[in-house]
Amino acid sequence: MTVLDPTARSSAATARKAALGSFVGTAIEWYDFFIYGTAAALVLGHQFFPGTSDVAGTLAAFATLAVGFIARPIGGVVMGHFGDRIGRKSMLVASLLLMGSATVAIGLLPNYDSIGVAAPILLVTLRFVQGLGVGGEWGGAVLVATENAPAGKRGLYGAAPQLGVPAGVLLANLVYLPLTAFLSDDAFDSWGWRIPFLLSAVLVVVALWIRLGLEESEEFKATKNTPVEEHEKMPILEVLTKHWKTVLLAGGTFIATNGIAYAYMVYVLKYGETELGHSKTTMLTLLIASCPFWMAGMAYSAWRSDHVGRRTIYIKASLALVVAAALFFPLMDTAILPVMLLAMITLGFTLGCCAGPQSALFAELFPAKIRYSGASLGYQVGAILGGGLAPMIATSLFAATGTSLSITGYFVLIALISLMSILLLRVPTARTSVEQKQSLVQEGV
Repeated sequence: MTVLDPTARSSAATARKAALGSFVGTAIEWYDFFIYGTAAALVLGHQFFPGTSDVAGTLAAFATLAVGFIARPIGGVVMGHFGDRIGRKSMLVASLLLMGSATVAIGLLPNYDSIGVAAPILLVTLRFVQGLGVGGEWGGAVLVATENAPAGKRGLYGAAPQLGVPAGVLLANLVYLPLTAFLSDDAFDSWGWRIPFLLSAVLVVVALWIRLGLEESEEFKATKNTPVEEHEKMPILEVLTKHWKTVLLAGGTFIATNGIAYAYMVYVLKYGETELGHSKTTMLTLLIASCPFWMAGMAYSAWRSDHVGRRTIYIKASLALVVAAALFFPLMDTAILPVMLLAMITLGFTLGCCAGPQSALFAELFPAKIRYSGASLGYQVGAILGGGLAPMIATSLFAATGTSLSITGYFVLIALISLMSILLLRVPTARTSVEQKQSLVQEGV
């Protein structure tokens, strides 16, 4: 009988706990972030921006969605700084509290008819707070998962926070589905849309309990045990002066994954209802059905990246995304439900394959003492250039051209940008330690 080393058992338990904490917390934070996107597509336009055309109201609601993306780099920089200086755990707790409180407040916010122009102003403010919270979330969750991962499994364990993203989408839409199915349009517009926001209070308490039990990784602790003069006082300055090329290219690899995903999760709900003639419930059901395939793509590509390398998997997935992006709207425009489901599943799986190795990839690009700042900033650069603008751009393109071909062109363009970014980014191999890899990236690329 094999006797396991108690230290190994403890290390394995810590790794699993870190992965669970990253997954659950990230899923709930992204649940908060995504219920706003769904509400923006379905109801916020006429609740907070009345007196405009349907297109103008939708654009205004999607503009408030973009505000959260503007705030995300700020949250990433601030929490990245303290995450590198103080610790990952404290910033994960702070981000969760910021996101949860803002989300519940949106659920309680009176609409335009009740308090006038103060309603959209407060909505934008709360959305900004949401952005601050989620901006600091990803980097911390990724580092907790990857820095605690067993040897040779950084990609697989790093997928935990990535899986939290579609899990959050799935949870958000599972909450919305019965509301749109069983409430009348008037009831949903009046009060039903608020329920997902208020439920966040319960979910945040659960995630907070899990995260308070997390421990800092040994790798991070080691940076705190170095001589004081070796500590980085301003990690973000180190990132911007010595690793700025890496940040830009890392962000570039994420533009398509994030941009197409947001159009896929948010804009398509509105498009299917207004242009293809399907109900809110039908479109939500299609999105829910595709989420498990999105998650499967993440898990598979993350696992493979531990064996063949992050860059190899990322390039193959990015090539597939170019093709999937080109086919998505032509398939959706058939308005035939099985074909639409195929389009959603294919794009979801491909997006997952792009996102799977991302956590480990971004973590491996930066030394531990500036890793939170570097990974967060790269991620948020891609987020603001991708997801924050995508629903607005898609809505504007269709309004201007009257055809989804213009949106397809936009999808393919950003997919090519991300493909070129990963081809230009110098990525360490999967089998050497993070610290050994830093010699490859000291100058940024």
